[in-house]
Amino acid sequence: MIRVVLFRLGTGVITLLLASFLVYFVVQALPGDVAEQLLGQNATPEAVAALRAQLDLDTNVWLRFVQWLGGAATGDFGTSLVSGEPVAGALWGAFGRTLLIAVPAILLGVGLSVLLGLRAGARRGTGTDSGISVLALVAMSIPEFVIATLLVLVFAILVPVFPAVVLEGADATVGTLLSAAVLPCATLVISMSAYIIRAMRSATIDTLATEYATTAELKGVPRGQVLRRHVLPNALLPVLPVVSINVAWLLGGVVVVETVFNYPGLGKLMIDSVSTRDLPMLQAITLLSALVYVISNLLADLVALAVDPRQRALESRRRRPRAQAAEGSPA
Repeated sequence: MIRVVLFRLGTGVITLLLASFLVYFVVQALPGDVAEQLLGQNATPEAVAALRAQLDLDTNVWLRFVQWLGGAATGDFGTSLVSGEPVAGALWGAFGRTLLIAVPAILLGVGLSVLLGLRAGARRGTGTDSGISVLALVAMSIPEFVIATLLVLVFAILVPVFPAVVLEGADATVGTLLSAAVLPCATLVISMSAYIIRAMRSATIDTLATEYATTAELKGVPRGQVLRRHVLPNALLPVLPVVSINVAWLLGGVVVVETVFNYPGLGKLMIDSVSTRDLPMLQAITLLSALVYVISNLLADLVALAVDPRQRALESRRRRPRAQAAEGSPA
């Protein structure tokens, strides 16, 4: 188990290094000159050259990449080209505000989706199954911005219970963010639940058809106990990748949802950085999103290994021939 965990960690580190390489050089390859865009079209060549020297844009790109990577490893992502302040402060502030809507959405969305998918699969072919499946398909078919707009129309205009947008931006207080986070959180729950419900329903149907579930029912074990003890743990395994992708999508910054509600999270910060061409901020946001994806997939793999002993045995069998070959090879 320790070898498997170390192997997964090593894979995650390599993925992050590749992601950082691609992020940096793709951003550097964007058309246009950053110094000219910051100074405007009427800037003199001398002013452009001075700003390029100030921003170290005239140094070797590989040297800048190594310096940026070393700073990113210690949490220093450079200085914003727009505000002139450290990128880390704005980055972590926006990420914390995104967590304020993402964490409740994950807890509610995953829990509700698993229960609904389990119930739909256990009652296959009934009205309950049809109702849950239709709702899931409708939620999958509607884009996030349409769901957000409908929630604003109902709960912010027709029945003014929650605010439609955050007017204060990044300076909003915690109390303002808590009330303004309800509608974005509900939008995320509806958007992510549909995919998990469908995956959980299919996994439940497949697990109920296995020999151990059928044997338990033939022995007279109550249906609820069969679902809890035999079906649910095994049906969750194929659903974990779907959950990890949705979790990474949420924590990585939901651009559309945060833009609709003018919510000052990571997605809104990315949109603002694109419009102002704030390259250090864009690089930091993209690298943080990649880190969230790697951690989410790593946790999903580790949970699957901890829950299912068959996967641990499979990993051990895969590595045993490699270890034997290494031991038998000449020095």
